[in-house]
Amino acid sequence: MSEANKQLAKRWFEEVWNKGRREAISEILAPDAEIRESGEIVKGPEGFYPFFDRMQAAFSEIHVTFQDAIAEADMVCLRWSCSMKHTGSGLGIAPTQKTLATTGMTMVRVANGRFVAGWQNWDMLGLMQQMKQEPMAPTYIAAKVGKAV
Repeated sequence: MSEANKQLAKRWFEEVWNKGRREAISEILAPDAEIRESGEIVKGPEGFYPFFDRMQAAFSEIHVTFQDAIAEADMVCLRWSCSMKHTGSGLGIAPTQKTLATTGMTMVRVANGRFVAGWQNWDMLGLMQQMKQEPMAPTYIAAKVGKAV
């Protein structure tokens, strides 16, 4: 079962992100699934579509590469990297035409051949910095969190 679950998780990234198949979301994500990311919980495909649509409106040439996949029982964890070209204003930032890179980890629980729960963590700040060209110096970061460097 663990190997099949790994393949399903890889299929998600291949179909949804690398191929841009919006319909794959409802094929793989259960209607009542809960995906947790950045303090938010989205439920099922209907909750995930707006995120997918924003990303598609902001980026082209999205390509996810798998670094590692670990599975045990009904859980799968993937470590991945991603490159994409910033060609649209789907995130409210004018397109830079830059090729950007980010990394992340995704953990999912699988039941009956579909995702029923997920936890997503990726470097959104790094991606935003690449788009805005605003390097975050250690002193700036320290000022934001109230600590001296």
